[in-house]
Amino acid sequence: MKNHLIQFLLLLFLFFVSCKKDDTTQDKNTNGNENLPETEFNYTLAGTNQTAFYNNSSEINAPNYGEAFYGQNAHFPGLSPSYLDNGDGSITDMNTGLMWQADLPDAKYTYEGALAYAENASIAGYTDWRLPSIKELYSLMDFTGVTGMSAASSVPYIDTDHFEFRYGDEYNPAERYIDVQYASTSLYTGSVMGGQQAMFGLNLADGRIKGYPTNKDFEVKLVRGNTDYGKNSFVDNGDGTISDLATGRMWDQAGSDTGMTWELALAWVQQKNAENYLGYNDWKLPDAKELQSIIDYSRSPDHSDSPAIDPLFNVPKIEDEWGNPDYPFYWTSTTHYDGLMPGKAVYISFGRALGFFPDENSLQDVHGAGAQRSDPKTGNPEDYPSGFGPQGDVIRIYNYVRCVREIEHV
Repeated sequence: MKNHLIQFLLLLFLFFVSCKKDDTTQDKNTNGNENLPETEFNYTLAGTNQTAFYNNSSEINAPNYGEAFYGQNAHFPGLSPSYLDNGDGSITDMNTGLMWQADLPDAKYTYEGALAYAENASIAGYTDWRLPSIKELYSLMDFTGVTGMSAASSVPYIDTDHFEFRYGDEYNPAERYIDVQYASTSLYTGSVMGGQQAMFGLNLADGRIKGYPTNKDFEVKLVRGNTDYGKNSFVDNGDGTISDLATGRMWDQAGSDTGMTWELALAWVQQKNAENYLGYNDWKLPDAKELQSIIDYSRSPDHSDSPAIDPLFNVPKIEDEWGNPDYPFYWTSTTHYDGLMPGKAVYISFGRALGFFPDENSLQDVHGAGAQRSDPKTGNPEDYPSGFGPQGDVIRIYNYVRCVREIEHV
């Protein structure tokens, strides 16, 4: 009798444990992680540091859920920048695990010169410094920056409390104050400005990523550590979503099938949440760093006949301003304070970053698929027949949308 009682109690215990396990699995399913393998999120995305709220033209109070302009960058600030000055000429990013050169070299370098400089660098007792990829560089981007009419009216797009920064020499007729392009190892697989080989550089004076000819002079900031940074680990969840196990983000696979203004892009995501889109109601418009994280810089329309993104994602074909096949620009939730006004928002180009260069009679890829530029939040694209800026960047205003949500560690 005693043995039967012990067996009964043991079976009851096992049944309880089994039920508890099923309950845990159910909780996990509601978080959308049931199909995700265990992983380290080793591509940590620091936030953009943008904490102010904006409408189409000015700073505003924080909109509430359901109101216009809800869902912009400041509603979801992400990880705050966190740097440690090691006191030896190096700075450690406590979010990404990357260690950076604090000061700038005395000179600028071409792409090849920058590689040679990195090869011979010895800083803070380390000799394993490298030229960063564009994704590593972009981790330093700080969207409290402001592009003014001169260096005096501008604010750099980098934390100058920790990193040395200098504007271009305004007294040099061959240089502008915004000529502060930092070199990376990310070569463009297409070509820019009439067939020139290009490297993606980060401009920390005007807040953009562009493909630049490799023979120009660049600023250099070296990095070491976390060699996995910038490498995606995509999983097709089979339900219309794609998870990146490196960044801890889940993406909608399809995105929008049409372009829209920035305000409507924010509203489109709110509508998707109201519909419990793909089984979730916590989608957001990605910030600049989130959207840039899914760029595949090994792809381009001219090299792979594809957008600059993994083929797991659906990207519709569009016609460019001259009727040629291409791929869209995609909005981010991040405002670009360009020209002393918050009237622009950041977009990432998954197709050619076109410009009317040298004039409206020529349309070409001036900055490369994978560029980060910005568009007016509202207006009429026909008001910009020659584009904008010295390379005549095309202005579309009606850009596409892809939703993102955060997933939990598993």
